Amino acid sequence: MTEASSAVYFIGAGPGDPELITVKGMRLLQEADVVVYAGSLVQRAVLKFCRPGIEAHDSAMMDLDAIVDVMVNAAKAGRRCARLHTGDPGLYGALREQTSALEAAGISYEIVPGVSSAFASAAALKRELTVPGGTQTVIFTRLAGRTPVPVSEGLASLASHNATICVFLSAASIDDVVAGLSAGYPAGTPAAVVYKVTWEDERIIIGTLADISAKVKEAGITRHALVIVGAALGEGAGAASKLYDKAFSHGYRPL
Repeated sequence: MTEASSAVYFIGAGPGDPELITVKGMRLLQEADVVVYAGSLVQRAVLKFCRPGIEAHDSAMMDLDAIVDVMVNAAKAGRRCARLHTGDPGLYGALREQTSALEAAGISYEIVPGVSSAFASAAALKRELTVPGGTQTVIFTRLAGRTPVPVSEGLASLASHNATICVFLSAASIDDVVAGLSAGYPAGTPAAVVYKVTWEDERIIIGTLADISAKVKEAGITRHALVIVGAALGEGAGAASKLYDKAFSHGYRPL
């Protein structure tokens, strides 16, 4: 839906650091009359981009109906509403049930992407998630919890690809993560757990599939963390890209 006709904006706030919100997301916050933000995951410092006196709602203590009511009522009153999500709204954002409710109410909306913790974690680790001559695939997944995961998407099955794998929302079950991935990854596969990436209290745990569980438990990390496993995290992984090779031509740089 186009911005000109939208009344509600789902905005990715990024992983934590307020400066990682997009320019468009910041502008829409500045223009918003009402903001609904996930206070348990979004730094309140992001709200500094809002106008003074804005009507703000912390969705951490709200259920779906209450959140939708705020957005619908704002839109019907001709007020612009910003729904602020952590990271990117398209990943584990409980987005569809909100947009479906807006559609049912005849309310227009737009989704503004944000920086996922997966990419912020890669930056914090100073690594690429894909490497030439190595993996060209990245898998985003999670362990089953109160929200189930299809049997075909279990970690043991996904591990057969030996791709870079990012496991969200699962740090509290790090033993289960390791057990599942051990079905396909060697014990020496590089692994990292990044806690609250780009927040002031960010922590990075580096290890291998063999020892990452013990290190994470010793650090006391059980939430707000991303588990990344794959050969791409290793020192000197892969080969040099052909993109800038003198002997490699393409449409913008013929030989």
